[in-house]
Amino acid sequence: MTETALSIVPAQAEGDVQLCDPGLSFWGGVDAATGQVIDTHHPLCGQSLAGRVVLMPTSRGSCTGSGVLLELGLNGHAPAALVFRESEDVLTLGALIAAHLFDHALPVLRLSAPVFDQLAQMPHARITPARLQAGALDIALVAANPDTLILSEHDRAMLEGAEGAANALAMKIICIMAAQQGASGLTDITRGHIDGCIYASPANLRFAEAMLAMGAQTRVPTTMNAISVEHGHWQAQGVPPSFGGPAARLADAYVAMGARPTFTCAPYLLEDAPVQDEAIAWAESNAVVYAHTVLGARTVKHPDFLDLFIAMTGRAPLSGVYLPEARRPARMIHVDFPAGADDSIWPLLGWLAGALAPDCIPCLTGLEHTNPTACNLKALCAAFGTTSAAPMLHIAGVTPEAHMPPVPGADAAHISRAGLAALWQQFNAAPRAVQLVAIGSPHASAPECRAFAELMAGKQVGQGVDAIITCGVDVQAQLRADGTLARLEAAGVQVLRDLCWCSISEPVFPPSAQVIMTNSGKYAHYGPGLTGRQMRFGALADCAQTAITGLAPDSLPLWLAE
Repeated sequence: MTETALSIVPAQAEGDVQLCDPGLSFWGGVDAATGQVIDTHHPLCGQSLAGRVVLMPTSRGSCTGSGVLLELGLNGHAPAALVFRESEDVLTLGALIAAHLFDHALPVLRLSAPVFDQLAQMPHARITPARLQAGALDIALVAANPDTLILSEHDRAMLEGAEGAANALAMKIICIMAAQQGASGLTDITRGHIDGCIYASPANLRFAEAMLAMGAQTRVPTTMNAISVEHGHWQAQGVPPSFGGPAARLADAYVAMGARPTFTCAPYLLEDAPVQDEAIAWAESNAVVYAHTVLGARTVKHPDFLDLFIAMTGRAPLSGVYLPEARRPARMIHVDFPAGADDSIWPLLGWLAGALAPDCIPCLTGLEHTNPTACNLKALCAAFGTTSAAPMLHIAGVTPEAHMPPVPGADAAHISRAGLAALWQQFNAAPRAVQLVAIGSPHASAPECRAFAELMAGKQVGQGVDAIITCGVDVQAQLRADGTLARLEAAGVQVLRDLCWCSISEPVFPPSAQVIMTNSGKYAHYGPGLTGRQMRFGALADCAQTAITGLAPDSLPLWLAE
């Protein structure tokens, strides 16, 4: 039988082959202006992907990678082609938008493992809509076929333009994504969360305003992620109009399309959080992982732009972890949980669990009697989403679906004290002198802010140090009402709403800061690439002490040093 491969975006290209293993989060991992890898934890850091046939098992990390790929395609610095071995949605969606909305196609293929491995050994490849050729390798390409989907009469009506050009485009892309995911049809969803409102690049604004001009409107309740400026206040903060103007326009475009201006990357902190088994459609990697893992809700990790399309139609591909059988763990990871561990262990555990399960759902054991708080689980889920492409994990004895039996053939891994200590040291390679303490990646919860206020009680942020917390507008209102905001501000701590550390820019981000201290595993991972600064990491109490003294701890915490 002749070997074939799946062509998800048919197009023509050729270039040198570049293996990218492990996979990358393009957001926070690839410069949207140049195509250079900026993830300091990745072996390709400093190399350019522009013009290359890029092979990766699958992508990982942020849903915003689709916007980065779209920008690279529109500015001429995209890979020549993307070739995956496993299912992949984020970069695939960016390529589909480039092709169908902006007439700028780059090939996206999925190969079997043996053919992927063969291609990885080749120096150069040529791709047409019908064939992949590299040296002696000559593979026929078969396009993803959405005609096989079982669609409702309403689905078909939208697809055929009965509700306008915007909904027709939305349904077309949803159906292509469903076909390449192997879905049999679509499913209803009750609510959406838009991630593409971060001004990661001009492409995000071009997409949103193009869809608004086409008449796009959401039909289910839809919240919005953090944006890139404090809405309505950026001018007073000195943000240049060249950035603040487009960032505000982007947010306004989504509001005009019917989204609610919640402006938070932690929508699970809102009063109307999803409930167990509710089918939703969220983008934003940390939010997706938390919704599945802690709340037991149902959503694929939808990429930017598809989040809007699903909110417009109320329909999502019935695939992946929308299906109960796809939620079972494939890797059991036992944790040696050190006695006396502080809250910094949770992001360390999340990051390491993701690294050990980069492409499958794990279940963590050994934490049954740890009683993690919601803040602990938020930190773990966010860090997990930086290193794994999986949309969820289980924690035995803690999370609602951890009783699910593992899949047949599930394997095992281990997180040791030594592994935790090595990661702590990796996150703390910067000098001790800190100029910025950053809390709120993802957005800080009200309990986290109150705890920081207690740690700062009677103290002041030190000279030459900035301490900034980012949170959602709803949390800020709670802090104002109970006096926590006033206490934090009296101690010299700034509390910013709407934006978060993944989208903040100068001058709101202090230009003089060269070393950043954070309690976030997510920001410790992405921060160097996003800011060009060095990072320190520790518990919330360490962050408070660093804010006061300007010096990060100089040694491993006792619970790791024993």
